[in-house]
Order: sequence, then structure tokens, then C-alpha cells
Amino acid sequence: MAEILDVIEETPTIKTFKLKPERAVSFETGQFVEMTVPGLGEAPFTPSSNPITRETMDLTIMNVGRVTSRLHEMKAGEAIGVRGPYGKGYPLDKFKGRELLIVGGGVGLAPLRSLILALLNSISDYKKVVIKYGARLPKDIVYKEEVKRWKENKALDVELTVDKGDESWKGNVGVITTILKDDMGLDSGSGIAIVCGPPIMMKFSTFKLLELGFKHENIYLSMEKNMSCGIGKCGHCRIGPYYACKDGPVFTYEAVKPYHNIWE
Repeated sequence: MAEILDVIEETPTIKTFKLKPERAVSFETGQFVEMTVPGLGEAPFTPSSNPITRETMDLTIMNVGRVTSRLHEMKAGEAIGVRGPYGKGYPLDKFKGRELLIVGGGVGLAPLRSLILALLNSISDYKKVVIKYGARLPKDIVYKEEVKRWKENKALDVELTVDKGDESWKGNVGVITTILKDDMGLDSGSGIAIVCGPPIMMKFSTFKLLELGFKHENIYLSMEKNMSCGIGKCGHCRIGPYYACKDGPVFTYEAVKPYHNIWE
């Protein structure tokens, strides 16, 4: 069991829950946990907090269904269940000494936030870190204050875009692929790209990255949309011979590209 310490409203449909489990939980960035609402059900979510912090855990959740709707009604002081962690996260050892491009869309920035915080723990291990993030509207940007701090951090190169701007928006207007360009200052032939977001966003971002010269084996995708049980028993998250919950949710594009249902 875990106590909800705080609930932060990120956007009209997304909240971050800061939890304190009964005992410390270790996870690798990119792994996921199952959150249980007693008497209702459970759903998988990837922690958005720094993996070196074991006593508390952040989970950023969009209100999209029965379990998430009930979670969005919960307040600080209430208790929920947490089991895990499960799956395989980002292979940080393979990223060391490389140029990294992180591409996020919407609530897909949640797992990437954990990754970014993990990179910042030892930022000198990485040659360059470029972050490209897109949201539908300015009000849909998650971690607004933290993103501002990332933009001020000289170790990071951060650019945002929105599908539709408003009178307050001064940045790029367009889908995420409009800020994936040749002039990002990256060596696409040897660089690593990490993509997380809605399936349609990951699909076209991946195609754009391939067009820019990124290698299939150097594009990492978070394939967690259809996960359910978390232990490879229900079969909902099967991708060819893989189960996203056991063999992922982080896969290279090279591993999953032969299978027709990866963007569904």
C-alpha cells in the first residue's frame, strides 16, 4: 500500500500523484508499476520521478477510463496499492558517451521526465541531450515549471511545440515532426533517439527520425499502450513474439518493426 502525499494538477485532464509506499521501491527509469484502486481495479503506469529517490514515487496520469477517473477523484491522505516494478527500462549504459534526442508528446513526457532526471544525475556521461516536446494546446503542456527550468539548464537543449497556439504562445506551432529537423546539431548516424507519446505521434516521429538518418537499432520506443496484467499472462500487449510488459515496454524500432500492430 502507498499513501498519496500530494496531487498536482498538470493540465485539465492530467494529474501527478506523489506516493509514499509502505516500503522503499527501487525502479529503473522506463519500468512501470501497477496502481490498484481497492475494490475497483488496477492499471499500469510508468513512474515519472527520479529513480534514485526510493522513498517516494511520482506517477503522472491522464483521466481516460474507469480506474483513472477514480484516481483523479482521490486526495492526499488516501491509500492505493502499488505492485512492481515490472518490465525493462531504458538502457542507460548504452546511452553513455552518445548524443541523445528525446521526443515526447502529451502525457508521454511522464516516462521521459524520469529519464531526463536520471540523465541529469550524471549528465557528463552523455555527449549531448536534446529534448523536443509537443502538446495539443499550451494548457496541455505537463510539468510547465519544470520544463522552464530544463530550458534554462545549459546541459539541455529544449524546444516545445503546440498543435494550436493562443495569444500567450510564443513558440513553434505545428505537430512534433515540425521541430525534428536536420539543424538540431545532432549526428543522426550515431545518435540515440527516445520516443514516447500517443501511438500516432510515435509512428510519424519514428518515420521522421528514419528520414533524418537515425538507425533502426538506435530508436527507442515506449510500447505500453495495451499493457494490462503486467506479468505476461493476459496477452493484451503482445507484439509478435514479445509481451510489452515483460520484454519491454522499451523496445528498439529494429526489434518491433516487423509486426503490423505496433502502432495500434
